[in-house]
Amino acid sequence: MPIDLPTIWAGIIAFAVLAYVVLDGFDLGIGILFPFFPARQERDLMTNSIAPVWDGNETWLVLGGGGLMAVFPVAYATVLPALYMPIIIMLLGLIFRGVAFEFRWRTQRASHYWDYGFWIGSTLAGFTQGIALGALVQGITVVDRAYAGGWWDWLSPFSILTGFAVVVGYALLGACWLNLKTLGAVQDKARKLAKGLGIAMLVLIAAVSLWSPFINPVYFERWFGWPTAFFSALVPLLLAVCAFLLWHGLTNDKHLQPFLAALGLFVLSFVGLGISFYPYIVPGSLTIAEAAAPDSSLMFLLVGAVILVPTILAYTGYAYWVFRGKLDPEEGYH
Repeated sequence: MPIDLPTIWAGIIAFAVLAYVVLDGFDLGIGILFPFFPARQERDLMTNSIAPVWDGNETWLVLGGGGLMAVFPVAYATVLPALYMPIIIMLLGLIFRGVAFEFRWRTQRASHYWDYGFWIGSTLAGFTQGIALGALVQGITVVDRAYAGGWWDWLSPFSILTGFAVVVGYALLGACWLNLKTLGAVQDKARKLAKGLGIAMLVLIAAVSLWSPFINPVYFERWFGWPTAFFSALVPLLLAVCAFLLWHGLTNDKHLQPFLAALGLFVLSFVGLGISFYPYIVPGSLTIAEAAAPDSSLMFLLVGAVILVPTILAYTGYAYWVFRGKLDPEEGYH
């Protein structure tokens, strides 16, 4: 039986994208939450909580983007022209937040300006990621395996909705991370914020989920046609379980449970996208098989991925293990 290399690679890239969203999502959420924590001491504590891991979290973005270019070059050449503007803004936001993260420690007098930069960069990055996702879900015009749409096709009411949903979701992850890593006033404030953000996140998930099936007949058939409807029904059921665990954890002074439940909301939303998309990599235009590079290239790259992905997972897991537990407010960032 031949190995289905395109599907294997689609799974690897999907995993890389999901790993980026759940790992970099909470540290982007820390920046998004900055306006709710105005005191310098609070913001120092928040940035200290992500200082050991935030750079490594962005490794997955490089793997996902680079892998898409190498493994699915047709999809890369189609999607990138359609999303030039949001992707450029996202990259500028990530660069600006990285600079602001470092520079806010180098000055006392002007640190609040860099705090604004960290907040703006984090929010822009999250919002444009959501817009890019929404634009991909609503469909990209492809003619003769090339993008044939307009410069502003990515901007629509649906993509703006998904942009807000991602920002709120990242803020929820950030609040749950602070609940996990801090104590005292910062943890109390983060827990209160997480309750409101959790409700907002569920409302936005419901809005996007109810809108999506009517954008494309393929989505409608996947979610409401038989037999896929049986599997699709499990997603909202599991979302309800995660929502209950999130609320239960926040109201009963649990620390790890709310964070894991918030991650579960993202993972299940990602699974829902997979149900809607598969076997397309560019919805309605290009399937995984149509967009893939030759099998010889896929096999060559797979050898590297078999080594690289476990290595990244190992050092990421080690970093989180080393810096586990509650944050000491007396320790600074160096």
